[in-house]
Amino acid sequence: MSTDGWKNFGKYGAAGDPGNVHGKIGLGRALEDALERMIVEGGIKSPVTTRRGLLARMRYLTATKGGPAAMADAGITATPATIKAWTKGRQQPRPANLELIDTAYWNLRAHNVLSNPGALKQHLNNAGKGTKVEIHPINQDPVIPKRRRDNLRIRTLQVRYVWDEAVDAMVAGDEAKLDEIWDDIIADLDSDWGAYTYVRHIGLGA
Repeated sequence: MSTDGWKNFGKYGAAGDPGNVHGKIGLGRALEDALERMIVEGGIKSPVTTRRGLLARMRYLTATKGGPAAMADAGITATPATIKAWTKGRQQPRPANLELIDTAYWNLRAHNVLSNPGALKQHLNNAGKGTKVEIHPINQDPVIPKRRRDNLRIRTLQVRYVWDEAVDAMVAGDEAKLDEIWDDIIADLDSDWGAYTYVRHIGLGA
């Protein structure tokens, strides 16, 4: 296999599939997906339509910094007395307000998780064990047949030591840094590394 990567990416048709992207883009998306999973999986599981789910959301919104602003931003216009009644379970919000409470809760949780990237770093570092990275090669269907690589396959690596910098780069939107990090990751593929400069998808086992 050639080790020059997809140096002339697109010349032979690979760019014909918009899902084929540079590894730095795929890595950024994978980190965003991991962050979204952290937001959702660590959140309140009970629906807002249940008493338990409603009270849990109201406690979070009234006891967490930024809660009142999140409710206002979501469009909640209830009086302090009504909000207190919702929080104590003495009054049931109307369906429209339940939807706004749910929106306010998830917006605030997302904001708080995004404000603390250290939690994602810790998750990905996994006490020094790192995170499994699954690399899906580009879709070669649009590529001129004689230019296709016959031996591309999904590759899996256990990646350590890069996650602090990777999360910082994702938060900052620093594609140049993500590019450096992706080069470091695929270097472990030895002579095959160049074939994974561009990818179809990157999955993080975290």
